[in-house]
Amino acid sequence: MSAEAIPLRLALVGNPNCGKTALFNQLTGSRQKVANYAGVTVERKEGRLRTPAGRSFALLDLPGAYSLHAASLDEAITRDFCRGFLPGEAAPDLLVCVVDATNLRLHLRFALEVRQLGKPMIVAVNMADVARRRGITIDLQALARELGVPVVETVAVQRHGARALLEQIDATFNGHLHPPTVTLDHHADLHQETRRLLELSVSMPRRTARVDDALDRWLLHPVLGLLALVVVMFLIFQAVFAWATPVMDWIEGITGSLGEAVAASLPAGPLNSLLVDGIIAGLGGVIVFLPQILILFAFILALEESGYLPRAAFLLDRTMASAGLSGRSFIPLLSSFACAVPGIMATRSIQDPRDRLATILVAPLMTCSARLPVYTLLIAAFIPQKQVWGVFNQQGLVLFGLYVAGIVSALLVSWVMKKWRRDKTEHPLLMELPSYRVPHPRDLLIGLWERAAIFLKRVGGIILALTILLWVLSSFPAPPAGAVGPAIDYSFAGRIGHAMTTVFAPLGFNWQICIALIPGMAAREVAVSSLATVYALSAANDDLAAQALQPLISHGWSLATALSLLVWFIYAPMCISTLATIKRETNSWRTMAWSTFYLFALAYLASLVTYQVAVALGAG
Repeated sequence: MSAEAIPLRLALVGNPNCGKTALFNQLTGSRQKVANYAGVTVERKEGRLRTPAGRSFALLDLPGAYSLHAASLDEAITRDFCRGFLPGEAAPDLLVCVVDATNLRLHLRFALEVRQLGKPMIVAVNMADVARRRGITIDLQALARELGVPVVETVAVQRHGARALLEQIDATFNGHLHPPTVTLDHHADLHQETRRLLELSVSMPRRTARVDDALDRWLLHPVLGLLALVVVMFLIFQAVFAWATPVMDWIEGITGSLGEAVAASLPAGPLNSLLVDGIIAGLGGVIVFLPQILILFAFILALEESGYLPRAAFLLDRTMASAGLSGRSFIPLLSSFACAVPGIMATRSIQDPRDRLATILVAPLMTCSARLPVYTLLIAAFIPQKQVWGVFNQQGLVLFGLYVAGIVSALLVSWVMKKWRRDKTEHPLLMELPSYRVPHPRDLLIGLWERAAIFLKRVGGIILALTILLWVLSSFPAPPAGAVGPAIDYSFAGRIGHAMTTVFAPLGFNWQICIALIPGMAAREVAVSSLATVYALSAANDDLAAQALQPLISHGWSLATALSLLVWFIYAPMCISTLATIKRETNSWRTMAWSTFYLFALAYLASLVTYQVAVALGAG
């Protein structure tokens, strides 16, 4: 490859909450990809940038860091990349240090650390529009003169808010890249230099915005703040059911019509069964839940972009500390509502090893989006669709209760771990509370697109493979001549399912459920597609096979069985990917094995109690 074909590399670096990722989205749009750095689980975001002069660059969004004296894996990755020491990564040609114009007291100190690396750099003063509204004035020329590097304003949420940065990048590469020469040796020098720069170049009438102060009086109140957080979470789960229903009905209609068309166009036989009963029934049963998953993701992204999540962590710090966690555990646990894998990876921001391990072990108890298809199926089949008190959706209330059960269980487990450990010391929470801001639609849409792509790749990859494998196991060997009953009873899957009922019968699980539990270990969503495949193949006639899964289980299962299975999915180990992530993040097979054991034990005991009590109350 010629030197001209290798794009120059730019890197965005800055503190968390400086608007760096929004600026990355502004500069790259949809021309970006997400992966992991080699050998670690830290997320790597790279995009393509083209300047007005026609130059093409590879732009990297580095993990947020408060200091280059790394206290976490994220900060270590950022430090090593900037220095050019990260294995498998070429050194950046230019660093763009993004600072928050409304919080220069904190962010300028980090910019001084970056300057000490002696690399060519530009300082992008982001959120300049918010600073002006607060009456903050910044003398960019004076700041550039004192820093010895170019300084430009950016407004990442405006369409042309990065124009000055693009022009400066072109100007920088039109000449020669000149690294800064000023260095400071001690932490005290950094603080003193930051104060000097602020005095020379920044006029700040107020340290915080009046709007922020007014909102914080309510949202950080020890009582009203907690009530507000409960209301927010409650509305999220109401919306997951109420808003997604029309789109889900539309997807179900398309899937059903496609299955009927394929069945009518092919002669009866293995290929017809594979396509209709295996692939279409299996994948269609998972894709239908995409609207609910995206609604959940949209709320989480909006809360993160608005600056509310760090405040929720601060608000819950005392409660979580009493259970053996810290306020820093809140964001990783909230991320686990989407998926436990990034939630466990997010624990890298927890500096205390004890708190980090406790958070990793309870993160699988958070109700991830992969459980949502199972919850939705069972709730829709067994919980009547009606209004409670004329306002609330009854199915949404049950879903909210399942999420609360996961949260309470996580707190109880961490409390038990706290009682067992020897170190009883507490670690105070110190974190930045960013300014409130309105989430930008572009950033939300890009985030939703990335997550939808990840979900659909899972559907097209592991879920498709497991669905086909389950169809094979459920279809072969063929029943012997003169056999009565569904053919699946004589298949490998049927034999496995019937054997497992010896263990799971006390929980109320039939052999179809037992079969679905096995592929569900690879990905929770597969449990629904597995049930759809098994019931389609075990149907006594074609008319029954054509029915949707929901009415089949509502007539074939007792309420006690449905409740037992719901409780099982609260506690059972989430998926192989989660267990593998626990192993990678802790570098311990023992920790992974303990996590698997205690989650299975909790799931079995809780489901056993639920089923037996429900039967005793007449729900069996």
